[in-house]
Amino acid sequence: MSIRLPDAEHTARPWRIHEIAPDFEVEDVWAYRTPGAGPDDFPVMLAALRAGGGLNENPPVVRFLFAVRWKLGALFRWDEPEQSVVGRVASLCDRLPQDLRQDAAGEAVPNTPFTMVYELRDECVIELTNKTVHGICHLGWVPADDGGYELRMAALVKPNGLLGRLYMATIKPFRRLIVYPALTGKWERAWWNRDRHPGESR
Repeated sequence: MSIRLPDAEHTARPWRIHEIAPDFEVEDVWAYRTPGAGPDDFPVMLAALRAGGGLNENPPVVRFLFAVRWKLGALFRWDEPEQSVVGRVASLCDRLPQDLRQDAAGEAVPNTPFTMVYELRDECVIELTNKTVHGICHLGWVPADDGGYELRMAALVKPNGLLGRLYMATIKPFRRLIVYPALTGKWERAWWNRDRHPGESR
């Protein structure tokens, strides 16, 4: 199962995202089990997650919550193009130092509202922007207590004013009680089923 961790489990590690997004707040940090994983298996894990279908392969209750979110976004125009990283704020890709600039930067991540920022041997960053928030999903690969390696996910956010802070406060219980537990099962199954979906990292 996944375990919610203190923010320091993300902030104390030497991730490159710290130098790129120091103005973002850490919202959540979670660990996901990947039994038998080794130090070089992060690309394998990412390939397994991509093969798992993004937001299209979630339990019904999670699909319902996302459907409600998209309906509200359409009603209040939260997700219009002018609210994107092109329209409202600059993409994190514009902040990247030369050694992190990659061909895939800025590409849409299939079956999700995110776009790619960068991917390394132990760290991957994707972002999204709408009228409420500029958000980052940071995936990292770290040594586990059992001697292997495990996946870490950190959500970093920059709320857009009072609206953004109210939005993040409203969805917090849904994220922690429903969405993240659902991701636990999905992401851990992706690891167990990785040999059924062979693929390469970018």
